[in-house]
Parts: sequence; C-alpha cells; structure tokens
Amino acid sequence: MDIKLSVITPSYNQGQFIERTILSVLSQNIPNLEYIVMDGGSTDNTLDILKKYESQIRWFSERDNGQADAVNKGLKLASGDVICWLNSDDIYYPNALETISHYFGACPEVDVVYGHANHIDSNDQVMETYYTETWNIERLKEVCYLCQPAVFFRRNVVDRFGALNDKLQYCMDYEYWLRLANRGAHFSHISQLLSGSRLHADTKTLGSKEKVHKEINDMLKMHFKSVPDRWLMNYSHVIARSKYNEATFPLHFRRAVAIETIKAAFRWNKWINKSLLKLTLTWLASSFQESIAWK
Repeated sequence: MDIKLSVITPSYNQGQFIERTILSVLSQNIPNLEYIVMDGGSTDNTLDILKKYESQIRWFSERDNGQADAVNKGLKLASGDVICWLNSDDIYYPNALETISHYFGACPEVDVVYGHANHIDSNDQVMETYYTETWNIERLKEVCYLCQPAVFFRRNVVDRFGALNDKLQYCMDYEYWLRLANRGAHFSHISQLLSGSRLHADTKTLGSKEKVHKEINDMLKMHFKSVPDRWLMNYSHVIARSKYNEATFPLHFRRAVAIETIKAAFRWNKWINKSLLKLTLTWLASSFQESIAWK
C-alpha cells in the first residue's frame, strides 16, 4: 500500500531551530511526503528560512491562537493518509518516516503508532531518553509516556474523533491521546527511536510548570471526573519547589508537598482517598519527628 504522509509544523519565532526541523523532515527517505508549516506570524528570521525551502514545503504565516490552533489549521490542509506534527524546535531521526509508513501499510487495523524519542538540547545533543511504555490506557492516565513528535495517526482519526482542543495551551497532545484512546482508537507501540524533543530555556512547558500541571489536572477532571493521585502529587511537588529548595530545606519541602497534595485532592476531587491520605500523613509525621530530633 502506498502511504502518503503529511507532516505539520506549527511555528512561531523559532528561527534558531526551525531549519534543523525542516531538514530533518526533508531528508527522510519516503517518496510520498507532504510537509506543511503553519507559522503564527514570526518576527525573527523564520520567514527567510521558510522562503529558502518553499519549493519543497507548503507554508503559511498568519496570526493564530496558539500551537493547537496552528496544528488544526494544518490538519484541515493535510491530504495524507497518515498525519503527524513536529514542533519547530524538534527533529526526526533518519528513516523515522519510512519506518512509520511501512508500519501503517502493514497494519491496517492500527489507528495510532508511537515510538521512542530523546530529549535533546539546543545543540542537538541527547540529554536523556524520553520515558516510554508499552500501550496501556490506564497507565496513560497516570503518566504521559507518549512523546508527541514520536506519535503518528491516520487521517480518519481526525474525521472520527475531531482535531486538537485549541483551548489548551500546554497539554493538547496528552489530551488528544487520552481522548482517542477513551473513544476506542487502536494504539500500537514500536521499539524504535524516531525523534528528538528539544528542551531549552524558552520551551513553553519548562517555563510554566505550575500552569502546565494545573491544565493537566483540569483536563483529567473533565475527561475522567477525577484526577489520579500521581498527577495530584506532581502538582504538589511543583508548588513546593516554588516555596522551598528541596536540598536546603528538606523538611519544609516535605511538609509543603504533603499539605499541597491534600489541598490538590480536595481542589480537583473534592475528597482524598485513604491511601493518599495515609501517605501524606506519613510524610508530615516523619518531617515533624526529624525536626524534633534535630533540635
């Protein structure tokens, strides 16, 4: 089966990285490739770079309402059988798209395929491996183990389940995977390194951790009526780190995590389950005992 693959890159003022992103796509070894760049009206050198490659890509530059809106505009234009989006600071590794194209051609029952990825720095050097697991929807509710640039889906997924939620600023990809899975999409995991997801000082999620975790918790509450304990604790750790240095004030930090976890449980779930209450009370008790012992 001859699979046409559409890659969408949402972009805004990423002139420092976008040429590397573009080259990582254009260098892929597949004949039937459509590449669309949706730029949000960049004011840096992005447009000069896009013009440089306009014989090989389709690009548009206009104001949008954020990343999800830009991707959704690209989805409306994309004509591929399989679609993916690659942010303007991320990259594909060699032969990634060929692997995906062959997999979808061989497995017509699969709706979504995801592989492995690395976190990379500003110089494309590997910082760490992105944590990935084999498919399990219950685990996905607790841990986002799908790295967005390593996820690919069929065109009919958009037709069946809709596009991204453009009201979300940080977790639109995580929400999409959960929505698809919850409505019956067939996911498949392949053990191959496909992409590099860049972490740098201007990365949206690194610079707004409290907002990121709040949005995730709000999204989980909307979809599943409650927020898993793990995400409540993740949020509480972010809040505690904004108040105390964990290494300098370990007892204060531990107490803050416990208190913020309890507050988060009531904020999103309106109650706290026995296991989480027991855990937080244990943290509080141990921190007070250690505090007394140090005096």
